[in-house]
Amino acid sequence: MKKPELLSPAGDFEKLKIAIAYGADAVYAGVSHFSLRCHSGKEFDYDTFKKAVEYAHKRGVKVYATVNSFPFENQLDLVENHIKKLKEIGVDAMIISTLGVIKKAKEIAPEIDIHLSTQANALNSWDYEAYKDLGVKRIIAARETALKDLIKIKTKVPDIEIEIFIHGAMCFAYSGRCLLSAVQFGRNPNKGSCANDCRYPYVLYAENPETGTMFKLEEYNDGTYIMNAKDLCLIKHIPEILKAGVIDSLKIEGRTKAPYYVGVVTKAYRDAIDEWYERGECECEKYYKEILTTKNRGLSDAYLVKRPYQRNDTQNLETSLTYGNWQVAGIVNEDKKTFMCKYKIFPGDVLEILAPNNNLNECKNEIGEIYQKNAKWYLRLDKILTAGNKELNAVHSGNLNPIKLPCDLPYLTFLRKKVEFAPNGV
Repeated sequence: MKKPELLSPAGDFEKLKIAIAYGADAVYAGVSHFSLRCHSGKEFDYDTFKKAVEYAHKRGVKVYATVNSFPFENQLDLVENHIKKLKEIGVDAMIISTLGVIKKAKEIAPEIDIHLSTQANALNSWDYEAYKDLGVKRIIAARETALKDLIKIKTKVPDIEIEIFIHGAMCFAYSGRCLLSAVQFGRNPNKGSCANDCRYPYVLYAENPETGTMFKLEEYNDGTYIMNAKDLCLIKHIPEILKAGVIDSLKIEGRTKAPYYVGVVTKAYRDAIDEWYERGECECEKYYKEILTTKNRGLSDAYLVKRPYQRNDTQNLETSLTYGNWQVAGIVNEDKKTFMCKYKIFPGDVLEILAPNNNLNECKNEIGEIYQKNAKWYLRLDKILTAGNKELNAVHSGNLNPIKLPCDLPYLTFLRKKVEFAPNGV
């Protein structure tokens, strides 16, 4: 049975590097033009995107470019030029939503694979067959599609790849077909500038048309989060997804999420997938607990294994705030000997180590100690020394001086501190 690819978000060059370091087989990214995460895409221009693609390819990782917005007539020349640029850069595939853009991409860059965006809402074998005939190699399933339906679709259209979302933010609307942000802010979600209006608290009113009396309906003091969906998390369903044998790519949402999110979630799914293939089973609960260290709106397994009408726990009606029980305190630099502070650290602090791999060594010296306890790795800093050997009483996130480690740690290793626990709404 072919192992499916693990596909991670790359909102900028740093996140791309983290996704690769923590186990992604492929990443998806884009410049701001015609991407449904245009604000994230601004982290790349064509030059830096080209360098990012080269960086990934040197490490055997594919890069899929997002061209998944819905262009208007006056933008067609710009879309055409954009596709030509992506061809020059040498991306492995383009993620596209519309028929016209698919046709134009096949004309300009026939050697580049086409992946149909989830925005196209492909839900059945007729859709899959039709898009395959248009030259689409892979379909990113609508989030509303059930696994049992995908199994049937694959038997009817066996020569098309299927990609599913396994983790990340969920849209209140049907596969992202929402104009609420456009109505309230003039920001069109289907052109990449969603303001996440579904996350806001709303005050509801009931009016008696005969008397004109208006009653205010409230569940919470700050309003009702009537449209606020929990985040998708399918880590506990990895065994049944892999057993099905019909999924070619497992996708993590989150180009605008923090670097720590990219690293933790990628590693959790990487380890869960590898464990299942190596042992035929997965202790997925431990990876679920690791995912809870990231900020989230509460977690749900959404619709892959149950139909939407069978669910009543996919919304967080209390708050749109994101919670996690760990705070990133630092991230290791490329020299492997220093790290950059991302929070606040004092002499004597003990930080948990989350590394891309567990090939670590214990050490102890005047700076501090790296040690293992209960299968976890820790760093204790007895002294806070900058790379220039200046000793500090404390270091905070605004300090741009690299801080020395007692001994080497892998590049992009996270150092984290436990913070006061906040409920995850799970």
